[in-house]
Amino acid sequence: MSSEPTRPFGDQNAAQQRFLSLFLRSEREIFRYVAALVPNVADAEDIVQQTALTLWEKFDAYDPQQPFTPWACRFALNKTRQWIERRQRWQALLQGGLAEELARRREELRPDLELRLKHLEGCLTQLPREQRDLVEGYYYRRDGIETLAEHSGRTVGATYKTLQRVRQALQACIENAAKAGGAVS
Repeated sequence: MSSEPTRPFGDQNAAQQRFLSLFLRSEREIFRYVAALVPNVADAEDIVQQTALTLWEKFDAYDPQQPFTPWACRFALNKTRQWIERRQRWQALLQGGLAEELARRREELRPDLELRLKHLEGCLTQLPREQRDLVEGYYYRRDGIETLAEHSGRTVGATYKTLQRVRQALQACIENAAKAGGAVS
């Protein structure tokens, strides 16, 4: 599902050109605005990128009679606030010992996770080639579902459904292997 506004094709191109023209002229100012609020340049760049996406989504609401940069900076401020809130929550969790607890818990679970991964590897080899290709495309190559659907000749919905069934089959295989206490071959 696309979050892109729906416009007729011709209007879409004109809107994109107008948006890009306005955004590119304002980008440095937007960046300076955000960089004054966050300490890290990389974070500021990420926030500006997120802001650009939101600006494009909301571009239909932009009043061309008003200056673009102040309008864009309001969105940048909101994105910056969201970033600061997430960071503060994360820092509070880390200060509360979450990182140490996660590391301790991961170490506790490591033998079980390694065994489950071994079972997963065995279960993957048992899949029919088409299903294994689907899993490898989606999880290892990070192909989009549309690409996978196109390559398989299925609809996007059918591809999602097939992937869901394969995941369920892998889950059952892993659980059965774990119950048996042995390696899957």
